Amino acid sequence: MTSRERFLEVMRFNSKAPAPKWEFAYWGATLKRWYQEGLPERNYPAVPTRISTVSSSLYTAAWTHEWRKSRSIFERTFGERERRIELPNGIAVWGGALYWPSQGFPLDNDVKQYFGLDQSTYLVHVEQLFQPHFEPEVLSEDDKHIVYTDIDGVIRKFQKHEGVIPSSMAWPIKDWASWRQVKEERLRLADLKKRFPPDWPDWVKEYKNRTYPLALGGYPLGFFGTLAHLLGYTNLFYLYYDDPALVKDILQHLTRLWMAIWEEVLADITIDVAHIWEDVSAGKGSMVSLKIFRDFMMPCYRQVTDFLKGHGVEVILVDTDGNCRQLIPLFLEAGVTGLYPMEVSAGMDVVAARKDFPGLQMMGGVPKSELALGRDRIDQLLEPIDWLLGQGGYIPFGDHAIPPEVPWDCFKYYREKLNQMIDRHQN
Repeated sequence: MTSRERFLEVMRFNSKAPAPKWEFAYWGATLKRWYQEGLPERNYPAVPTRISTVSSSLYTAAWTHEWRKSRSIFERTFGERERRIELPNGIAVWGGALYWPSQGFPLDNDVKQYFGLDQSTYLVHVEQLFQPHFEPEVLSEDDKHIVYTDIDGVIRKFQKHEGVIPSSMAWPIKDWASWRQVKEERLRLADLKKRFPPDWPDWVKEYKNRTYPLALGGYPLGFFGTLAHLLGYTNLFYLYYDDPALVKDILQHLTRLWMAIWEEVLADITIDVAHIWEDVSAGKGSMVSLKIFRDFMMPCYRQVTDFLKGHGVEVILVDTDGNCRQLIPLFLEAGVTGLYPMEVSAGMDVVAARKDFPGLQMMGGVPKSELALGRDRIDQLLEPIDWLLGQGGYIPFGDHAIPPEVPWDCFKYYREKLNQMIDRHQN
């Protein structure tokens, strides 16, 4: 079976179909350690250097230190230029479970080849947020930091030596005036064809013959996530109370825009999954009240999930780190079909979630940091995974990017044993 077939059958709760063999991601420091400890280095992760879409290329300028270079917004991504640089410790290297391209992160090949992991999900190559982009520009620089404007208009600080994801300092939407300007200049409902690459017919041919799952949405598209991304978390929390009309206007416009773009996409190709990025949960629970979710996010979710299901998209997954337990009933009511990465360290329990919500699709749920505790602990961690695989609707992998404290030998033992479990459930 192809990775697309495996994914769709498992998400349909076919317990006899083998789950895709995927991982969420690995930090750059993790892969560098593993190369020293025995992972064969055949295709060192190469960082994409071309700016394509906001979803694909956020942070690209920071990783590559390329600024103000004339680049087409829609150069082919699968074959785009890449550069081998020493992996920053804090860059994520995608392991196939989500979608690629995303956030300027490279896609792993060496771990995939070593363990025979499945082909990644790919994100449709269409601009789903700002068109045109903001121009990347360095605002200040010293020995330790670069402060710059990214393609989404957010001013960020990049720590050169630590090499972690840049931190946000200022945001493009602050009030009604800035929102109206952004909406008029970069989020127009007219001229949707400008959001598609000039060689879209070639992409359509590629997609129609695909063997991998194809996704809409992705980072930073969400009904909490996009607003937190473009206004700042603290600013958004105040605006829910101080200016709810502004928040609702932003949400409703984004909802209309996304459905309009997706209508154009779905006229040409089928889509296997929609990914909605929220990160609305923290270590102890939701960052917003259930009332806020119902009042602001629920109406938009209902519109979008009804639209997607009406166009044959069966799988609608929400990416939220942290403890999302109290939000699961609301997500299901809103039409979402599944959640990931189910962070165990934040209190998520995939077995309990399956028993409480039998129809909930799940991905992740293996406590990443505990893989460092050795074989006996790994055996304990995988016992409930074996049961879940027999239920269908579940794809196991580490509950976020594998951290550098996990030795190669421990990861190797875990991944080989998990692969064997997946193979045993194949009929």
